[in-house]
Amino acid sequence: MRAVTASEARQGFAEIIEAARREPVVIRRQKRDVAVLMSMDEYERLVHLNVAEFQRFSDRVGAKAKDTGMTQDVLRGLLSGED
Repeated sequence: MRAVTASEARQGFAEIIEAARREPVVIRRQKRDVAVLMSMDEYERLVHLNVAEFQRFSDRVGAKAKDTGMTQDVLRGLLSGED
């Protein structure tokens, strides 16, 4: 992964954009990584990956809740504050 300073990124922005099409580019300021520039394809891949992972997590939680007796009525009662 390529790394550049914020000043280098500012001065050579067109070149940095082209580099980001091939691989993510880390932007550093005062010796700290502060940002990453990546291609739109990579960004969309990561977003969809996160959505899919969240769906798998939700499905696991839902299955465990169902296995322990959670129903729509129980959930409604919990959310409404009724005992």
